[in-house]
Parts: sequence; structure tokens; C-alpha cells
Amino acid sequence: MRHGFDTSLQVAHQVACHADHAGARQRVCERRNAGEGFAIAGQVVTEFVHVVTDAKRSTALLTMEQALERAHAWWDSPDVERVEPDDGAVKWFLDAMAKHQLGGKRVLDAMPAGTYRSAGIMSLLTLNATDFEVFGEFACLGVVRDERREG
Repeated sequence: MRHGFDTSLQVAHQVACHADHAGARQRVCERRNAGEGFAIAGQVVTEFVHVVTDAKRSTALLTMEQALERAHAWWDSPDVERVEPDDGAVKWFLDAMAKHQLGGKRVLDAMPAGTYRSAGIMSLLTLNATDFEVFGEFACLGVVRDERREG
């Protein structure tokens, strides 16, 4: 089985001060040890770089150089399949946006979802499963969170 990365899990996995850093690393390690593969969409790479370097979103977590280095590491990893949108992905994206009456930020969820779907990847590694539940097609794996922190 292959799992597509969502930006949320990539950020948590790559940024040591993220609250879900340990859980994200554990989830990826578990899947890797189970012999399962990964995929990353180009849109996730670009959103990752934006999120971790944008001081307006929060304190910039990484420098641009660090962000690009980490993005390259995932993009070039031999156990991560690169996936890009094709005609089927764009058609699914357009249909899903209209069908579910989505707008705004949801574009950043729907386009990678369509890209993964078109590549036959129906399992996503994400911290935001609710972002993908509306589509009713994907299994979402998150992280086990420390209940003391969630209170």
C-alpha cells in the first residue's frame, strides 16, 4: 500500500518544534517498517515550503534554504513516488469542488487529493482528516496524540 503525504503531516514530520513532530515521525516509521510506500504530490512540496517559511502564518519555522533542502530530500527519496496532476486529476478536482461546493483554502486539499486519486493512492497521511472526509473516498492516517496535550 502507498500513502500520499498531506502538507500537515509533512510539516509536523520535518519541524522539530511542531506539537505532532514525534507522532508524525512515528507514523512514517511504522508504515515504512511495514513495507508500505509513500507518494508526494508536487503541490504538497510547494505548500510545505510556503508554510514553513511564512512568518505571517506563525514564526517562520525554517529558513528557505532549510525548507528547500528538506523538500528535496523527500522529492528525491527512493521510497517516495512523485505524483503530478494529469487530466483525470484536474477533472476530479473540478468536479469535487463543484459537487461539494468548496472554495478558498479547500483548493489546497482538493487538488492534491485528485492527484493522489488519479495515481491510485487512496490512503493519505494527514493531521487534518476532516479536510478529506468530505470526498468520501480516502482513508486517512494521522498521528496518535498525547491526550494530556489535547485537553
